[in-house]
Amino acid sequence: MIRWFVKYGFVIFLFNTVLYSISLTKDTIAPIVFYITMGTGLFFLILNPKHLKEVLFHKAFLFLMILNLINLIYYLFFDSISNIDSLEYLMARFMTFSLICLSIYYNFSFFKIRFTDLIVKIISLVVFLSLIIDPNLLNGRYHGIIWNPNMLASLTVLAFACILLRTKEKSKFEKLLMTILLLVSLSTGSRSAIIAIGLSFIFKYGFSLRNILYSITGVMLIFMISNTNLDTSLNRITSQGIIKGRVEQFNFAIYNIKEKIFTGHGLSEYSGLPSDVDIPQRLEGIFIAAHNGYLSILIQYGIIFGGLVILILFIKSFELFSFYFRRNDENLVYVFFIVYTLFAANFESLITGINEFHTILFWFSLSYLSYSKYLEKYED
Repeated sequence: MIRWFVKYGFVIFLFNTVLYSISLTKDTIAPIVFYITMGTGLFFLILNPKHLKEVLFHKAFLFLMILNLINLIYYLFFDSISNIDSLEYLMARFMTFSLICLSIYYNFSFFKIRFTDLIVKIISLVVFLSLIIDPNLLNGRYHGIIWNPNMLASLTVLAFACILLRTKEKSKFEKLLMTILLLVSLSTGSRSAIIAIGLSFIFKYGFSLRNILYSITGVMLIFMISNTNLDTSLNRITSQGIIKGRVEQFNFAIYNIKEKIFTGHGLSEYSGLPSDVDIPQRLEGIFIAAHNGYLSILIQYGIIFGGLVILILFIKSFELFSFYFRRNDENLVYVFFIVYTLFAANFESLITGINEFHTILFWFSLSYLSYSKYLEKYED
């Protein structure tokens, strides 16, 4: 049982974040699974401390342990030790990274061959359940069984990319599934979905004639749909652009950063909206979290520790992008996950969260490619 958990504990943890996204399970089943998974993982590490050195301090995963060390130092010297929420964040982040490392180290072939198929199946199940319960895609911003339309879009575009970036020939069913995922993504009204779809085509076809034709078709489609009264991603991106509605949030986040520019507001404030700040009257009633992963990091840690965290992320991401981007193999989809997350974090609350699917998949992708690169360089 323990051996199985070591291999698949991260998979349970990742797909439990989908339960956190579903209205009916986010406050019931999901928290129970989360604490059981975290507790089991911690119990395993306590009973098997050798894995701390063998796996968690493996060269490929060292950047994660450096981030854990930054969290620990920050918590001990700049946060409030009595802040239970910060302690929970510290432990949750450590266990998340630990589950990722253990699963990759002991089950690498599964993630190399079958993992993206499983992602597609789980997300497709969510989509089909959503369409059964609420088949009307054009009635406002569609969210199905997911509590937030942007979150549904995040799931569907990632599944779409998993299929598109496969190297093998796509079946008729896969092409149909891609079409459904594309339609659902656009019906959510998420502007970042447009970026993800376009980026996935660039990853797949580059700046080729095919992509030029796709672009022309896309422009024509945008022109036609933008003249309707729908609330799709195409309508919203043509009428509002990428960051309209985010400017006030960005400005308020920058204000909060300046309030504690060097020490930050604490590990527990990863949402981008510190709990101890007074919201201006003009912003009351508006969801005024940072909506920017990088600003959220700076709110958490301050500019010194936060800047170091962001620097580590970009250095590692660039290293892996440079190594894998020109290859058309099974690793390309993980490169896409990284690049898309880094871009989308400019206007979505990504990277900092604990139970958010896209964020966890980003950390996994960094770790998986880092270990894959290590195997190629040192064990061939």
